[in-house]
Amino acid sequence: MIDDVLRFFRTLDSKDLRILTGIEIGMKNYEWVPLEEIRKYTKLSFEQLEYRLFKLFKSKIVVGTKSPYEGYQIYFDGYDALALNTFLKRGTVSAIGDEIGVGKESVVHEAIQEPELAIADPIPVIIKFHREGRTSFKRVKRVRDHLADREHFSWIYAARLAAKREYDIMQTLYGKISIPKPLDYNRHAIVMAPAKGSILVKTRLLEPEWVLDEILSQIKIVYSEGIIHSDLSEYNIFVSDEGVEFIDWPQYVTLEHPHADELLERDVFNVLTHFKRKYNLGKDMGEVISQIKASV
Repeated sequence: MIDDVLRFFRTLDSKDLRILTGIEIGMKNYEWVPLEEIRKYTKLSFEQLEYRLFKLFKSKIVVGTKSPYEGYQIYFDGYDALALNTFLKRGTVSAIGDEIGVGKESVVHEAIQEPELAIADPIPVIIKFHREGRTSFKRVKRVRDHLADREHFSWIYAARLAAKREYDIMQTLYGKISIPKPLDYNRHAIVMAPAKGSILVKTRLLEPEWVLDEILSQIKIVYSEGIIHSDLSEYNIFVSDEGVEFIDWPQYVTLEHPHADELLERDVFNVLTHFKRKYNLGKDMGEVISQIKASV
């Protein structure tokens, strides 16, 4: 849990962070990073290294094995600590707050950023920590097109690649469609502006037809940019008086994807089904798809 990371984070010094970085780098080549490889990177004596590794192990920042050799992995808490340390050094984040969302593949926390002017109020932001690969590498490979051809990858690689992929597409699309502003990225974590309004699934709309039209309009604009969200539903659309915002982009595909039509239809089906079920508001799926595709 991130709360555990925050409590332990204050006790970490530069040597502890270097050990975590050494294990992170070693996991590119080893399932369990040998003690000797960590020592080469950190330049610590075996006595110092073993003492500090025991402290990290006891706090569940790293996990270890003794068979067939002594080796270590970073656990998610350790990776969170490295990303947080980078954000703090950059000034992207100055404090982290409550957990506001959790799923199988991500954890989202409130945070704040110090303003440029000392007299101004702190700026609210959110941090999304990717968790791809936490439960099942095979399942992640099956649903992530960009991992399908890779025979071996660690959860660190899966989570880091998903975060970079999402941050890159958000940078590309921001200003063209309604999404939260991406602010920074490091390892498996993204800092962004909070989404405006409330999540669609938990919102009772006063003007559902207007909101539905706004959502379909945004899908059409995304499609005109050559992109399909491919995981769109009432769980990752925010609504406010200003309109709608889409979140959660790591599964996006381009129009060249072999299943692009099927994924677009699934996105539209999820949206139309929600509005039909909750507001008895219906639209012809074929007509909606035709109007979206007419934008290209």
